[in-house]
Amino acid sequence: MDQFISDFLVEKNFQQLATNFVPHYTTLVSKVGGIISPENLGRIQAALKEANLKDVADIIEESLKAAENAPLDVAVIGESGTGKSSFINALRGVSYEEEGFAGVGVVETTMKKTPYQHPKYPNVTFWDLPGTGTPNFHPHEYLEMVEFATYDFFIIISSSRFTLNDALLAQNIKEIGKKFYFVRTKVDNDLYNEKKSKPTSFKREGVLQRIRDNCLANLSHIGVPEPCIFLVSNFDLDDFDFPILEETLLNELPVHKRYTFVLLLPNLSDASIEMKRAFLKEKIWLDALKSSALSFIPFMACFNGFDLPQQEKCLNLYRSHFGLDENSVKGIAEKLSMSLEDIKSFTKSLTIQFLMQDDSIADKAMKCAECYCSVNGGLPSTLFQFFKIYFLHLKFINTVADDAKILLHKTLKSLSLRR
Repeated sequence: MDQFISDFLVEKNFQQLATNFVPHYTTLVSKVGGIISPENLGRIQAALKEANLKDVADIIEESLKAAENAPLDVAVIGESGTGKSSFINALRGVSYEEEGFAGVGVVETTMKKTPYQHPKYPNVTFWDLPGTGTPNFHPHEYLEMVEFATYDFFIIISSSRFTLNDALLAQNIKEIGKKFYFVRTKVDNDLYNEKKSKPTSFKREGVLQRIRDNCLANLSHIGVPEPCIFLVSNFDLDDFDFPILEETLLNELPVHKRYTFVLLLPNLSDASIEMKRAFLKEKIWLDALKSSALSFIPFMACFNGFDLPQQEKCLNLYRSHFGLDENSVKGIAEKLSMSLEDIKSFTKSLTIQFLMQDDSIADKAMKCAECYCSVNGGLPSTLFQFFKIYFLHLKFINTVADDAKILLHKTLKSLSLRR
């Protein structure tokens, strides 16, 4: 059991709990940064000191709603043919010519800023902004036209050399206090061409370092000091610098927007899956703490159950977060040349009955005891609430995350065999 929750349930020394809360939470989220702001951490700590458990629950609820509903607007800027639309499609997990696919073409297909919602997370929008170097646009009109101040951060894309206009854009973004990131696309094409033209002397790492050095020198020359360059392939996001870009964006986003950002990331590696698992486990911990605090209030626990329909809804949500919803699993099955039944044979979270068996005598006895305790409140009710919510959710999230890893490894192995 989580030590802080254990102390909370058993000792009820709220002065000591208040002292331990922030250090414990900081340790809990040390690898991912957390989704509660320092201000709200202080408010929770103050409420604990006063043994005001209703305020503790309310502040946690407020923080979780802010994280779940936070809008995220990402601007992607680049000239025609740089791969900006393909980059947006890859982040949204949308295949070529699928509904909602961002238009791709050598000729400028984006004549004005174009929003593309994430298909799973409607509060996330990627904005395909017009390139500044085409004849259709004039730099002095650009900033006003695209409404720069409305975006959370900016991705400036090039498939060769960054231009003076890119440097001017970066300077303006910096002046309004926003973050920008230079992304060099199509490095897979560069590697292919280099290997084909110099088969005997080709060295992958040497080519990548040369591309990086050229970009750094280019940007320094046009007035961007100490730029961060990320080399990516829109068709192999798990390769090159995209995982580093993910981590950088996560660390530099405002606290309340990290949760949304992490959920939209594709499952590219074990590390990205673990990142999602960590954020969801934090949310589970906060939900359990909130529910435990409310359970000290008589009758309140009756309104915070976790019955079978809620369990099914919760499991489906976790599957969606990890790309194991019905449509995604069908796509994986096609890639692996397997049937859905084959995939279900080596996974656990795709069969609801496996995780939702609730007809045992012990389970029925637990329900009777819980019903009694929820009316009386106090420690017994709190214990039941914590065990039910925390451990059931934890079981769900760990099972789904483990299945996501299994399918990722099988997919990567299948792709490697075809190359």
